[in-house]
Amino acid sequence: MKHFVLKTLINAAAIWVAAWLVKGITLSSGSWQHQTLTVVLVALIFGVVNWLIKPLVKFFSFPLFILTLGLITFVINALMLWLTSFASDKLKLEFHVEGFLPALFGSLIISLVAWGLHLAIDDKD
Repeated sequence: MKHFVLKTLINAAAIWVAAWLVKGITLSSGSWQHQTLTVVLVALIFGVVNWLIKPLVKFFSFPLFILTLGLITFVINALMLWLTSFASDKLKLEFHVEGFLPALFGSLIISLVAWGLHLAIDDKD
C-alpha cells in the first residue's frame, strides 16, 4: 500500500511539472489545494490507464516495437497521457492535453521527472 501511495504521489508531482512546462497541458486554475487534489486524482487515473490499457496496447503493437527498436514506446506513452486527459474530462476534472505534440512532450517530462524522483526517494518496502 505504501508503494502505491508513493508511486501515485510521484506521478502527481511529475504531471504537475509537465503541466507547468508544456504549453498544451492545462491544469485547474483554482487555489493550490484544488490543484493538488486535481493532480492527485489525475495521477490515479493515469495509474489505472497505465495498469489496464498500456499492457494491451504494448502486446498488440509488439511488431512495431521490433520494427522501431522500441521508439514506439514514446508514442504509446503520449497516447496514454492523452487518454488520461480524455478520462479526466469525462470525470469533470480540470486537466486537459490539447493535442498529440503536447502529449508527447508531457509524457517525456513525466517519465523523466518520475524516474528522477524514484531514484531520489527510496521506495523499497
